[in-house]
Amino acid sequence: FRRVLFRSMQITVNGENREYSTGTSLSELLKSIDIDERYVAVELNRKIVPRTQFNEKLLAENDNLEIVTFVGGG
Repeated sequence: FRRVLFRSMQITVNGENREYSTGTSLSELLKSIDIDERYVAVELNRKIVPRTQFNEKLLAENDNLEIVTFVGGG
């Protein structure tokens, strides 16, 4: 039996401090807050993250995310 310890990290999402496990991907974060990644733009530390990189982009301590959701209408 091997115990795996998960460390937590603090990140900021749209101005709100949140705590996540180290190794959390951008895609996992979006799912955890119930956001469909097909309809968002994400800025990570002032740089736009291409949607194709959401799965592989791992978040780090003190990252700053701005998430913008697209809303259709007419």
